[in-house]
Amino acid sequence: MELVSPFTFVFTYLHSPLSPLTFGTPPPLGVEGPSTALAALFLIHYANRAVISPLRTPSRSKLHAIVFICGVIFNVFNGSLLGAYLSSSEGLSYLTGAYQRPRFWLGMLMWAVGLVGNAVHDEILLNIRRKKRAEDAKKTPEQIAKEKKKGEHYAIPHGLLYKYISYPNYFCEWIEWFGFALAASPLPSFQSWEAFLATITPPFLFFVAEVFTMAPRAIRGHQWYHDKFPDYPKGRKVVIPFIF
Repeated sequence: MELVSPFTFVFTYLHSPLSPLTFGTPPPLGVEGPSTALAALFLIHYANRAVISPLRTPSRSKLHAIVFICGVIFNVFNGSLLGAYLSSSEGLSYLTGAYQRPRFWLGMLMWAVGLVGNAVHDEILLNIRRKKRAEDAKKTPEQIAKEKKKGEHYAIPHGLLYKYISYPNYFCEWIEWFGFALAASPLPSFQSWEAFLATITPPFLFFVAEVFTMAPRAIRGHQWYHDKFPDYPKGRKVVIPFIF
């Protein structure tokens, strides 16, 4: 379902729908343009998320049709909004001279750290599945079915940020997209709720949406770990080290 996002992103980025004077034409596509650099970051993330990661995953849980449809709708709107923003007159104006601003490079660094952290912690989870799959290859179908019924194909992840939180892959993805938003657009106003809604840009809107959709899943998963494993680390937080 993530695969639709890069396609809608590329379409709107190349057609500049929010720029009346240049509608239908792409922004400058050379590497000297910060908007194109940010567009490349977006596409790199989704190449990993929608293509590379599924190919590396031993098995994937089946999604309910409603979850799949909602995911597709979200990715269509998200890709479209971000592509339209980065090619808009507002986005291009803000990014003029961005290469000379420390904030832009800080955001890029956060994006890179988040991307690598997300991939590394996902790899820890994938290794648990790979190990279990290798063990299952030596067992009879009856033994496998019995263990699945008992829930014995799960394990507690360990290593790196798993020492502190149950969902470091979520935490790293938040760092990634906050860094992207920090590089791509101005911070929204926090003077009032109305001011916040009036000034939030698509990159920060995406970051907020990520937090509000992923945090409930992390809370439920954290509780599931505690219910499933009596020896689950008591001091391990949900998704933000030492805080939450």
